[in-house]
Amino acid sequence: MRRLRDAELVDLADELRRDTIAKVAATGGHLGSTLGVIELTVAIHAVFTTPRDKLIWDVGHQAYAHKILTGRREAMAGLRQDGGLSGFTKRSESVYDPFGAAHSSTSISAGLGFAAARELGYGEGDVVAVIGDGAMSAGMAYEAMNNAGALGKRMFVILNDNEMSISPSVGAFSRHLATLCARAPVVGIDVVMKKAAARLPEPFKTGAARARQAMGALTGNSSLFEHMGFSYVGPVDGHNLPQLLAILRTLKTRADGPVLIHAITRKGAGYAPAENSADKYHGVGSFDAKTGALSKSKARAPAYTKVFAQALTEEAGRDDRIVAVTAAMASGTGLDAFAKAHPERMFDVGIAEQHAVTFAAGLAAAGMKPFCAIYSTFLQRAYDQIVHDVALQGLPVRFAIDRAGLVGADGPTHAGAFDIAFLTNLPGFTVMAAADEAELVHMVASAAVHDAGPIAFRYPRGEGTGVALPERGVPLEIGKGRVVRQGRDIAFLSFGTRLGECLAAADLLAARGLSATVADARFAKPLDTALIEDLARNHDVLLTVEEGASGGFGAAVLTHLADGGLLDGSVAVRTLTLPDRYEPHASPDVMYERSGLTAPHLADSALKCLERTSRHQKDHALRLAAST
Repeated sequence: MRRLRDAELVDLADELRRDTIAKVAATGGHLGSTLGVIELTVAIHAVFTTPRDKLIWDVGHQAYAHKILTGRREAMAGLRQDGGLSGFTKRSESVYDPFGAAHSSTSISAGLGFAAARELGYGEGDVVAVIGDGAMSAGMAYEAMNNAGALGKRMFVILNDNEMSISPSVGAFSRHLATLCARAPVVGIDVVMKKAAARLPEPFKTGAARARQAMGALTGNSSLFEHMGFSYVGPVDGHNLPQLLAILRTLKTRADGPVLIHAITRKGAGYAPAENSADKYHGVGSFDAKTGALSKSKARAPAYTKVFAQALTEEAGRDDRIVAVTAAMASGTGLDAFAKAHPERMFDVGIAEQHAVTFAAGLAAAGMKPFCAIYSTFLQRAYDQIVHDVALQGLPVRFAIDRAGLVGADGPTHAGAFDIAFLTNLPGFTVMAAADEAELVHMVASAAVHDAGPIAFRYPRGEGTGVALPERGVPLEIGKGRVVRQGRDIAFLSFGTRLGECLAAADLLAARGLSATVADARFAKPLDTALIEDLARNHDVLLTVEEGASGGFGAAVLTHLADGGLLDGSVAVRTLTLPDRYEPHASPDVMYERSGLTAPHLADSALKCLERTSRHQKDHALRLAAST
């Protein structure tokens, strides 16, 4: 690429766009964000000496074209498939991916780390961080910029401003960008870049002088970025490749501190079906590359997300104190439907999970009933706020935890594996998990009437089980589970949607002459201690089953049984959780198969436990007879 003329690079960008569309049409994935940075991708790799120069994408789903250009073109056939390429940047995948980025707003912090290490003699080359304008709505990005401006290390931040995160960007920051775009010339080079401006080709050479004069009228004396210690360059047309090449070459030659290049792009650029779609084809399944028509499979049951949104919308229709909060995921959490019914009670705070949680805490302290809907993987980012701003104060914030458990093609970065453990640790927290979509409706109703501290309910991605939905949710008795099938030899105590697999495992055991009880815990906190003790006393084997990491529900059950002396008797207890590893991306079915949480695995675990228990009892009887 670095030997190509500019006109040839333009041709390459056109070919790259066509190839990206063809690749994602076959596998599905994040298309719109990548199409928006085709020209940026070509320009960066043509000007900078990657991988010596470090290129960090924020978020990594913008990097499909980057992967094609860096030796992974053929491997794109396995994108997001079992054993194939990740949908995000990944350090173990390529030397061209210096930093993994599947959660937003991390690139400037990581890039500054590379720059500081370089100045200390470790590492080499420039640092380029490409960050979306949606990612710039998170506080971490500003913390990093503040530090970078103070340190003054040479690094380049390219703000990819397409006016969209997953949901449309919101907040004062987006308005600030809109003001810059509306009133500034094509390119502005601030005072730090005066010498570099002399090297710009026409018409940028004269435009640079006008830009510096115009910048003072935008936000006082300078842009927000300049106040934070960055040289500000822009706005520039992110799809004008010759312009990008000229600017990046000049900056690479002359910059001596942190620089922010403000590039205006269009999500889905160059592909009409994506540009005309409401979500710009942010995340799609396979589709027809010529027409853009999405491949559709007939749904067997409504998605859990849709069931949650409908149930909450109906509850809000009966209670005007119910409000909804999300962090740039209105469509992902289903709250776009809530917003249509109750627009004044819907708050999308941008990619700012920490703020979302404390904002919800303030709403609760004021007497409202906030439902904070955040994916499990993103809720991790706000744990301090959950602890100090919600739990410590006993505020009744309702947490709707979407994408609980394993999520398939998005892989380990987006898996909801840890929320059970980190929420059940907190005093006064109520933690529920829906076994099916009907239970989810009841849990929404339970949360709506629960004012005795924080409460959370978790549910997975994808379709429900197809059970009939109730006309209206009925609040559950807090801390009470239910027995779904009664048996005598083995007991399965399920927390969440593995209940169906437990019932199937019971059928497999029945074929071998063994009788199994199957119970739905419903609550990880408070535990249904009476149910747990009954299962322990009346069965030879008790297995807990959950779609979460160890240290969660099963650990709490074990602690209760140990404290009560119930582990000293004849019952054998096993806790079946997700393995102690980050599960590679694949289909959810394959991931759960590898994790040992399917019906055959559950039945096999029960049989092995029963066999070991029987052998232990026999050995104990022989030792007792011998001693007598």
